[in-house]
Amino acid sequence: MTTDFVDAVAGFATGVVVLTVRDGRDDLGTTVTSFMSVSLEPPMVLAGVASSSYLAEVLRRQSRWAATVLSTGQRALAGRFAAEGRPSARLLLASEPHHRGDLSGALIPDTGLAALECETRQTIDAGDHTLFVAEVLSADYIARREKPLIRVNRRYLGDN
Repeated sequence: MTTDFVDAVAGFATGVVVLTVRDGRDDLGTTVTSFMSVSLEPPMVLAGVASSSYLAEVLRRQSRWAATVLSTGQRALAGRFAAEGRPSARLLLASEPHHRGDLSGALIPDTGLAALECETRQTIDAGDHTLFVAEVLSADYIARREKPLIRVNRRYLGDN
């Protein structure tokens, strides 16, 4: 069943988001495709993170984080943040223009489609993932002319 399920959901096209959080002196981040808007009033999103990951542990302690919706030109960045054993987000973003979010303190790439600073309001254990339901505190930026990076059938789609 697991292989069939993975194959079935791989065909579902989804946007690609880099989620980042500051934990004391370190910065963590990962690529997620389990991300969605859940409410307009108040503005809320949901991000799914593997429960066994260190990032999930940090997100349980640090309520504020950032989500950057990636653009088509950011396939390499998505790959770096998805790699096993990846280093600190500071190192992953060293060659990319980025800044710290005013409200979250998280590192935010400057060249995405949009960046949201969020505060977790609820966590939900869901199988092998933890769902973080968060209120959007600010839209750090929105680049309306950019095209989104899409993942479907285990591949990134888009121009470039």
